[in-house]
Amino acid sequence: MTSSPSRVPTGIYRLQLQPAFGFAEAAAAVPHLASLGVSHLHLSPILQAVPGSTHGYDVVDHSRVSADLGGEDGLRELATAAAAHGLGIVVDIVPNHMAVPAPESLNRPLWETLREGADSPYARWFDIDWTRHDGRVLLPVLGGPVEEVADELIVDGHVLRYHDHEFPLRPGTEKLALDELLAAQHYELAHWRRADTELNYRRFFTIAGLIALRQEDDEVFAATHATMVRLLNEGLIHGLRIDHPDGLADPRAYLERLRAAAPNAWIVVEKILSDEETLPADWACDGTTGYDALRRVDNLFLDPEGAGPLRALHREQTGVREGFDYLAQEARAEVLAGGLATEFARLRRTLDRLEPVAGAGDVGRALPPLLTAFPTYRPYPGAGPGSIAAMARALTGVPGQVSEAAREIAELALADGEFGIRFGQVAAALAAKGVEDRAFYRWYTLSSLNEVGGAPDTFGLDIAGFHAACRRMSPTTMTTLSTHDTKRSEDVRARLSVLAEIPEDWAQRVHAWNDRSRPHRSEFRFGPDRYDTYLLWQTLVGAWPLTPDRAVAYLRKAMREAARETTWADPNPDYETASEAFVRAVLADDELTADIADFGAVVDRAAHAVSLGAKLVQLTMPGVPDVYQGGELALYTLVDPDNRAPVDFGREHGPLDTLKLKVTSAALRLRRAHPDWFAGAYTPLRARGKEADHAIAFIRGGEAITVATRLPAGLAAKGDWGGALLPLPEGRWVDALTGGTYTGQARLRHILEDLPVALLTRG
Repeated sequence: MTSSPSRVPTGIYRLQLQPAFGFAEAAAAVPHLASLGVSHLHLSPILQAVPGSTHGYDVVDHSRVSADLGGEDGLRELATAAAAHGLGIVVDIVPNHMAVPAPESLNRPLWETLREGADSPYARWFDIDWTRHDGRVLLPVLGGPVEEVADELIVDGHVLRYHDHEFPLRPGTEKLALDELLAAQHYELAHWRRADTELNYRRFFTIAGLIALRQEDDEVFAATHATMVRLLNEGLIHGLRIDHPDGLADPRAYLERLRAAAPNAWIVVEKILSDEETLPADWACDGTTGYDALRRVDNLFLDPEGAGPLRALHREQTGVREGFDYLAQEARAEVLAGGLATEFARLRRTLDRLEPVAGAGDVGRALPPLLTAFPTYRPYPGAGPGSIAAMARALTGVPGQVSEAAREIAELALADGEFGIRFGQVAAALAAKGVEDRAFYRWYTLSSLNEVGGAPDTFGLDIAGFHAACRRMSPTTMTTLSTHDTKRSEDVRARLSVLAEIPEDWAQRVHAWNDRSRPHRSEFRFGPDRYDTYLLWQTLVGAWPLTPDRAVAYLRKAMREAARETTWADPNPDYETASEAFVRAVLADDELTADIADFGAVVDRAAHAVSLGAKLVQLTMPGVPDVYQGGELALYTLVDPDNRAPVDFGREHGPLDTLKLKVTSAALRLRRAHPDWFAGAYTPLRARGKEADHAIAFIRGGEAITVATRLPAGLAAKGDWGGALLPLPEGRWVDALTGGTYTGQARLRHILEDLPVALLTRG
């Protein structure tokens, strides 16, 4: 057996566990993953979820490891296999919520709460407003109003059944007439449409099937973390990824409690940082899960000169003339009044219980614009500098006639107390549902920019800006390029980024494809409109080749998220059916698909350089790199569930697969062999010459040098590197990828002659 893993990983590999890929399949992949050079496996949630769950975020039992994945015995066998190769294990945990499953008896704490109501010892587990619905829990699970589905409700002993659902009956109520029986319970069965306006438990965003937990309660924390803490203390697992900390009442206090329970664990949090926002300094964790790094790496390889032409093309194709900030605020307002109406109503009731604020009559009008203008995920009570700055920006977006009331509301939101907590929780849900899951599907000047925490109207990051950001990064934070939540995987985004370098060529193709597909469009008068068609063209270029089923599934999800012509709650069957038929007709048109493939080949000549460059930079910049399943090879997946399918480790390799595997394994092995280099200094290395801006280079720990090509299409248009030089530190440097050796003032055309990237070490 090799040595035990260190507390801070040198590199991790994310596996999406599910019934089709459980602990046994993960164990079979261990030799391959160890050969890549990672130090730890990174597992999606492992506790018992709803049977058949393909993601694990719908936990029903915190006391046991998922039987669907192989149970605790299977986990121990995986841990043994991993340890035999010197690998540790990092696990994703879900503290914010549990599932409201069908049948509901799968979730025992919830079942007992439904049976006994607010007096149940488990009632403290869940964030329920017991002042609503006569102290009963609203369960919006029915297909229609209760009087319309009464015949489908069946009393079965001490249980009330409705299709796959089952609910506990209070003793002595079994023989009552149905209306009396329903009135006698600690829950109210309701039409599913009542969830958005009348629900009295906090959800995960707008998902009524996920009920929020009160981790601020010591008893709840202890019960929901006991299994994971035991596995940590036994040394079976070594680190934790914390899902959605912004849903918690007090993320700082939660992390303090977690750190006390697991003092030696590596802990990273899925904290979404916007713009130049930083992780709160008083959080007891090792960093974020890397969306901030993803945004910077993507922008490093994006040409800002393409912004103008791409914006113009987007306006032409969609008719959208407003900027992204306007659309984002509009989408937030829609979601606040719609999908999050119940959360807003509870927040408003919390505010109403406080002392009257100045201009109290304006409170109702001041709270919504303050929330919709809030620029980051959430503020935190205690008013740290980041929260104060974000709130100040939000106040600038509030109409003047309610500004005084808004300022006093802002003070309450930044103060300790229930209102500050709930303001933050609603703001976080609004950012996720209003911006990422609505505005991001309404604005796609370049859809590769529409990732979690991204700013889709910001094009590019210069070399100096990237270096400055890296110098501020912690060596223990996580970095990533693809996750289970990215809307487009890293290599899809790499292809799309090239469009910013060739916007005129892209515009010509879009016009040609619109013309070519016009006969198909005339067959389907209901849709899709040019708005959705333009998103389709970007999707086909980014993820080519797509099967019709994948393309249809993606576009349907995108259209429903955008909530323009169809929605999740109210699908427009005419528009969706016509859009599906159009997609299938496009993909059956040999001439059109041949042209898409031809353009894709042009894009790939540059995109492969972007893919390799972004990968090497992510693997060697400050932080702990995470490789998402399959990401050591070319990865062309779209938003979930497309990106969560089991990975085929034995698939045949294409040209990019081979090169990306070489880059990934070389960097990860070097990190594992020399962790001190990558925990050490980050030193920018500046190329010289007319083409210098096409090279990003930096030194790690004085011993390893990363060199990557950026904006490769523009470089090719200039005739490649010319006489550009890279001044190397003293000594002889050997490329771990090609074996080439270099000293002194090395020419970039020599260093990057065989590959668009280089990883140099002293030799």
